[in-house]
Amino acid sequence: MSKVTKKQKTILEKVDPEMTYSMADALEILKSVKSNKFEESVDIAIRLGVDPNKSDQNVRGAVTLPNSLGKEVTVAVFADGDQAEAAKAAGAEHIGMDDLAEKFTKEEITVDVVISTNAAMKVVGKLGQVLGPKGLMPNPKTGTVSDDVSTAINNVKAGQVRFRTDKNGIIHGSIGKVSFDVEKIQSNATALLEELKKLKPASAKGVYIGNIALSSTMGPGIKINSSELV
Repeated sequence: MSKVTKKQKTILEKVDPEMTYSMADALEILKSVKSNKFEESVDIAIRLGVDPNKSDQNVRGAVTLPNSLGKEVTVAVFADGDQAEAAKAAGAEHIGMDDLAEKFTKEEITVDVVISTNAAMKVVGKLGQVLGPKGLMPNPKTGTVSDDVSTAINNVKAGQVRFRTDKNGIIHGSIGKVSFDVEKIQSNATALLEELKKLKPASAKGVYIGNIALSSTMGPGIKINSSELV
């Protein structure tokens, strides 16, 4: 049997897996066990009352959080002409068409988000096997296929979170840093939940927003009292 580390022992003492905690108490626990080596993210997991095996019940979208995630976001934009100039002015790190596609194919660049104009999707469409597995394929539902590239870039750099249900019907997303005040974390979580409510599939029955858990990069998962947020 592996030895329990000091940090694991502290977590076991502080977190009862059968209990639900307030957002403030959960964040206090995450702060108390945070790493001193780097800034940890706060992540949320939300179980939705959907059947992920039914295509009409897959929930996918994006929301710009009221409080930025506090991280630099690297953006690649497929565009040309005036839209390429607009992307450059908005701060996109990589811009192009076929030349940019070649860089992705050769794995010469690493980015957090890929944005495409509608016209450029004829180029991006050929990169499905390259971008798809990395979760980078542009999609109109997440605002990453747009002819208003300036707004799309500004949104993702301001803290836009893109989400989709996994095979278990759970949404995962980052809602800030452990160093954030609880009010900022809570308002970010509420913004995400409000967006999820808008996207409730018409065919979904019963309770839509289910169990909610909070965790940090290196910390435990903590069940949250969802009545604070829903």
